[in-house]
Amino acid sequence: MNKLGLIDWIALILVIVGALNWGLVGFLQYDLVAAILGDATTATRIVYDLVGISAIYLIFIVPKLGKE
Repeated sequence: MNKLGLIDWIALILVIVGALNWGLVGFLQYDLVAAILGDATTATRIVYDLVGISAIYLIFIVPKLGKE
């Protein structure tokens, strides 16, 4: 069985954080990332970028995990 490496875990955690943030935005109109890092700051954009890159990464990794 293929185990998750460090990069895989980081990507998974970032995607979960992003999904929870979108849930807060959808249900409560509250953006937790923007509340912590500031609205439209460079740090906020970096977090959003990392979440997006992580999601793209997981699109290619998850099918490989399911085959083994």
